[in-house]
Amino acid sequence: MNRRSLQILRSSLSRRRRAYWRLVGWSLVQAVPAFLSGWIVARAVDRGFLADRPATGFLWLGVLAVAYVVGAWGTRHATLGLAPLIEPFRDDLVTLVTTGTLHRSARLGEPADTAGVARLTEHVERARDAYGAVVLFVQGFVVTAVGVLIGLASLDPVLLALVLPPLLLGLALFIAALRAMAARQRAVILADERIAEIASAMTGGLRDVVACGAEERVRAETGAQVDAARRATLALARLTAVRTGALGISAWVPLLLILLGAPWLVRNGVTTGAILGAVTYVSQGLQPALQGFVQGLGSSGLWLLVTVGRMAEVADVPDDTENADAPQPVAVTGPPAEQVSGRPRGSGLVEVRGLTFGYARSAEPVIRGLDLVLRPGEHLAVVGPSGAGKSTLAALIAGVLKPQAGQVLLDDVPVRTLSGDDLARHRVLIPQEAYVFTGTLAENLTYLAPGAAPADMESAVHAVGAAPLVERLGGYDAPLDSRALSAGERQLIALARALLPSPRLTLLDEATCHLDPVAEAVAEDGFTRRPGTLIVVAHRISSALRADRVMVMDGTRVRLGTHEELMADSALYRDLVGHWGAPDPFPEVRAPAPVGRMACTR
Repeated sequence: MNRRSLQILRSSLSRRRRAYWRLVGWSLVQAVPAFLSGWIVARAVDRGFLADRPATGFLWLGVLAVAYVVGAWGTRHATLGLAPLIEPFRDDLVTLVTTGTLHRSARLGEPADTAGVARLTEHVERARDAYGAVVLFVQGFVVTAVGVLIGLASLDPVLLALVLPPLLLGLALFIAALRAMAARQRAVILADERIAEIASAMTGGLRDVVACGAEERVRAETGAQVDAARRATLALARLTAVRTGALGISAWVPLLLILLGAPWLVRNGVTTGAILGAVTYVSQGLQPALQGFVQGLGSSGLWLLVTVGRMAEVADVPDDTENADAPQPVAVTGPPAEQVSGRPRGSGLVEVRGLTFGYARSAEPVIRGLDLVLRPGEHLAVVGPSGAGKSTLAALIAGVLKPQAGQVLLDDVPVRTLSGDDLARHRVLIPQEAYVFTGTLAENLTYLAPGAAPADMESAVHAVGAAPLVERLGGYDAPLDSRALSAGERQLIALARALLPSPRLTLLDEATCHLDPVAEAVAEDGFTRRPGTLIVVAHRISSALRADRVMVMDGTRVRLGTHEELMADSALYRDLVGHWGAPDPFPEVRAPAPVGRMACTR
């Protein structure tokens, strides 16, 4: 967890080096009083007041006042310089939380955990503030401590010998306790999350709780979580004593040693001004910097470290330090490569090898040991009763779900190694509920193909039969309001969006269920006429009739064949056809097989 947190924090800083070094520069200006305060006090005392020259002493104190003005100016700019670091960091965390949660929800085939997103994005705001405090206090402490130590050495090296050992001892004690404190802080955060989860579930089911007479049980479960949170908070509070002790050793023992050793120091030639200068360095420079460092790192820093690690866990971010010796995924990019294993790019060969998947290790697999080959350009319809695993298969082939065993290859490349924007160009999965975002129609259509030519956009729209919808909306520059669109209209827009980049593999998971049979046939025909392989999770018999082959799923039992073969061999398929209502009601719009299609492997 800590490695993940540090990895994210380091990555955030490394991408903004210029802003960070600008902050370092202003921190040096901010530390001017820490550099000069003790040295100026020593000069004011030794060469001014004790030398019976008060004017000289006051002049040196005036210089010190100017140094504090310069330090205040540096503090202002250092604080302002945090914005270019913490605001992008906040955006990184929001992206991490929302995309990770949505991807996880998609893998599980469930709605997005919006409550979890809300909880974690609230943590993001606190993490943003904590990040700024940690950067400012840690940076300030390092600069100030170096300045104080140099100043002490310039006054008299023996003063440095009195300050440095307890300073290092206290810091070592504090850093040694950080790991245990991080574990306690994590327990507190997890306890808070569990309380929020149980409170949310209880609030949504109050009526059922009362109806079932389960008040005592719910009260006991909720009370147990509250007690766990209290114990975690108390355990963390006990460790603050270590933090306080470390601060006492680092900040107060040096001052005590200087004061107790003052007579000995004077007898050994250390001037009174140098002793007062050392007291100034410790009390006015080192102590405030130490207090900010310990408070920032021991409170805000711990909270930041644990929370960012928790966000990475929830978002399922891999730890780059793990599996360092494992084969690394191959990022498939676009041109210049013109061939993939001897076949033209965009061919769409799909190979499923020994695919097994279950939603829990203890649960019966939904799919077990599935082998399948789809030749480039082939059109497969997947049918079966509700819960048979059709959508799960589509998600596995698309690389959204990770199989327990086996793999899926697209043109000889494991589909889960396709990365980033390339993934959208190589395969597109359209679920039953299409997504339309706020923006113009053109922005929605070109989301997967930025910079697409207007002619290509027009062609994709006509291919799926969405031209009347474009006209009704007022053209491609018309703003979209998803609430004003029907489910079928949103599906048409999503279908045109998926067709525009000409993916090698398209998966329609009941993506035409809100269209009438004619519109569905036109849309599917648009995909079959384009290069690439098409997999349709069918909800009408007409989709199966238009396909080259049909896969019938019934739990882990799978049958594959043409419509005619399955009508003869599969009782389940005959039942489904009878339930759907026999022949294709619109044979005139049935898609013809593409010319030159390769033979299918069965």
